[in-house]
Amino acid sequence: MSARWLIVGAGLVFLVGYLFYARWLSWWLGLDDRRPTPAHRFQDGLDFVPTSTPVLFGHHFASIAGAGPIVGPILAASYGWLGVFLWLVLGAVLAGGVHDMGSMAASLQHEGRSIGELLRQYLGPSAQRLFLAFAVATLVLVVAAFDVIVAKTFVASPPVATASLGFLILALLFGLLYYRLRLPLSATTLLGLAGLILSIWLGFRFPLRLGEPLWRGILFAYIFLASVLPVWLLLQPRDYLNAFLLYALLLGALVGLFLRAPAVRLPAYTGFFNALGPLFPLLFVTTSCGALSGFHSLVASGTTARQASRESQARSVGYGAMLLESLLAVISLCAVVGLTLGDYQGLLQTKGPITVFALGVGHFLSALGLSPEKGRAFAALAVSAFALTSLDTATRVARFMLEELFSPSGQQVSTPQSRLLFTSLVVAAGVLLAFSGAWQRIWPLMGTANQLLAALALLALTVWLTSVGRPSAFVKLPAFFMLAVTLTALVLLAYRNFLSGKPLLALLAFLLLVLTLLLLRLAAHKVLFSGKPQKFV
Repeated sequence: MSARWLIVGAGLVFLVGYLFYARWLSWWLGLDDRRPTPAHRFQDGLDFVPTSTPVLFGHHFASIAGAGPIVGPILAASYGWLGVFLWLVLGAVLAGGVHDMGSMAASLQHEGRSIGELLRQYLGPSAQRLFLAFAVATLVLVVAAFDVIVAKTFVASPPVATASLGFLILALLFGLLYYRLRLPLSATTLLGLAGLILSIWLGFRFPLRLGEPLWRGILFAYIFLASVLPVWLLLQPRDYLNAFLLYALLLGALVGLFLRAPAVRLPAYTGFFNALGPLFPLLFVTTSCGALSGFHSLVASGTTARQASRESQARSVGYGAMLLESLLAVISLCAVVGLTLGDYQGLLQTKGPITVFALGVGHFLSALGLSPEKGRAFAALAVSAFALTSLDTATRVARFMLEELFSPSGQQVSTPQSRLLFTSLVVAAGVLLAFSGAWQRIWPLMGTANQLLAALALLALTVWLTSVGRPSAFVKLPAFFMLAVTLTALVLLAYRNFLSGKPLLALLAFLLLVLTLLLLRLAAHKVLFSGKPQKFV
């Protein structure tokens, strides 16, 4: 069988999901373009900024599409390609898209506030504090890890570093031209794309070589600025322009796949147990972001909902971006399905998943006349763009959540002092984890923590929809499934880490298990077994 059939099958399922299932979701979630969105109601030129669909989609897609949809499917392919493919496609349509669209819709209908605020209103302040503390801790870990990953990428590929700095300057110019000088979006985009090409060319002509510690410091300084500056000036235009890199990578890889699709040689199923552990739950945890990601709920209800100009953008941006990320994950899977099991295992062990992805995409792009070396360099540039956009968005969202967590009213209130204080706390914690190496000891839990965030977000959506008398089965079923996955994974990780002499990881897994059970107890008492919940004010 040719790998192109995997792309065709995924594309058809995604199209049906978007045209029909996402339309039903719009009705069930009560989306109504006649209601003014938080971006219009609270417009402040800083965080609440009404934004057109193309720009908002670019910001959201670039923010959520980190390294997860690349690394996850390649690692999970050790169980065989079939289970990964089915979870990527069906999971994105029935769970991931629902999770992202629902999180954005809930925020739009709750004044642009976070999932934590949903939990406060329908389960009480304790549920909000538990969720926000867990979410902030997860985001700080993301900040530390992605700072190191991007710094290592810049050291390994100096042209990528030069091009990325060029993108930042370009983003500032784009924001000023579009929002202050009021240039049309089409003209500003054309200028931006020309600037992207120029930045890439300058990267290859003038590669910037700096040490990894220096790059780490520069990146931490950048994310501090990205969190406190107005969203239209740096974060949003950089994500919008970077998204075109991702679109180019997707389009080039898709065309190259159709022209030079490998025959599927990797086994469809290799067994229930392997070095990662049992297929259930670890296939779902390892595949991660390509099918479902808790980080997406933090972005959708954090930065994205505060920029939406219409509620219907929850479908085009929230659900649509999830499907596009899943398509990227299917391409990542296609990068390894042409290998034998022995070759796959050898490459993964010696090169790592990101290099394996770059090799596969370089091969696909060579069908378009691009040399394999140039193709691999372009793939590396796109991966660094993925990680960098997730890095700065994670910092801003963590700042929002700290403002909400420490506000006397339990609601997020932003002031110049709070922006500086809480951004400083997030960056300082990231610096501590990154330079001490502590993030590496905690990172093995990240996949499970991310999926746990998704399960808790789906649980919050269930509580909200039940309380307002709307259908909730479409979020309740994936919530129960992901709770089964994450609770099983946490028990397994706590047990394995304890036996292997890793008490810190065992303790963290146990604490996450306790946190989940506490939230489940609150939800069961208030909603699942007691009818319509009381609403807290």
